[in-house]
Amino acid sequence: MGGMVMANSTAAKSVKKVSKKTMAKPAKKVSAASGKTARTPARTLAVPDKWAGNLPAVRPGTYADGIPFHEVQYLACKMLLKPNPFTSRKSLFDFADVLRGPAAQHGVKFSTKEYANAAVQIREVLFLDTPDGRLYKNAFILRRRIRYHDGFPVGEPEVVFKFRHQDLQKAAEADVRPQIQGDFRVKFKAQALPLKDQLGGIRLLYSHNVQFPRSHVRTGSADVFSMESIMRVFPVLKSIGFRPGERVELVGETMVEEVLQDIGVLDFGDRIAAKVNVSLWRTRGEHRPLIGEFAYQVRFQERQELRLKAMQRMEEFFLALQYAAKDWIALNATKTGAVYRLKGDALSSHE
Repeated sequence: MGGMVMANSTAAKSVKKVSKKTMAKPAKKVSAASGKTARTPARTLAVPDKWAGNLPAVRPGTYADGIPFHEVQYLACKMLLKPNPFTSRKSLFDFADVLRGPAAQHGVKFSTKEYANAAVQIREVLFLDTPDGRLYKNAFILRRRIRYHDGFPVGEPEVVFKFRHQDLQKAAEADVRPQIQGDFRVKFKAQALPLKDQLGGIRLLYSHNVQFPRSHVRTGSADVFSMESIMRVFPVLKSIGFRPGERVELVGETMVEEVLQDIGVLDFGDRIAAKVNVSLWRTRGEHRPLIGEFAYQVRFQERQELRLKAMQRMEEFFLALQYAAKDWIALNATKTGAVYRLKGDALSSHE
């Protein structure tokens, strides 16, 4: 399965290392430590720094069992949106009109034809953390989600565990692999978002994820909400410690309903295209809107697949879209952050 690491608890496939020589020549240098690029305000008419072709590379190394550090194999672009405009399936498609101008301006093909009749996707998502939010404060995110179809849950609940940080190397070195009997899937993503405080820039977060069916965890009679049990599944959490008898709880005392609509495809040329979706997160029951999101991503095995011209189009489109969507965009936000703020607590994080 391209772009994913498939493994189990006793054996993991190593990810092929990519030399920096295989990367496209960068347009301008970007700090790998900060993962941030900034654009000078438009009134100066200055040319912004570029990240296209300069996606940082992980310094070689291995996990404790000798498996090489995972490499980034996804590039995702995300824009958080004000949730109130999204009140129907049609309103999710309305955001497609915002995309058309920036796409035409930068030579990007955009089509909604393939998804005009696509059904809305519904998932229930809940987050677990200690009462003091210690996982989130240390860049870890633990959640469980389940898909719904025609009003009923389908399949089995899925556990998603991730380490998300501005520092690529820290994200790569966090061994998120679980100690379970069944298979699991690792995804390592570079996520491009607007700057926290202004339009016209890009910052990068690195999300090192693992996901697996809930049934692959054999806990027996153990308390699945105890930190001791959770650390047995995710040994990397030993770094944050726990107190005897400590348990995790539902973040914000809230279950989230995700309403997601695939709305089209962006074609950046050079065989690089991405499905586009718009989603709304709201609370279950009272349907209180929390946050919206526009997103697309490309998956790759090796850096040379990210053709420079196509990456430049993707970057220029994303920058231009921020201004086109100025009335929609929600700066300094993430979906996870919106859930953690439900109780009014502004926890410090690495996002």
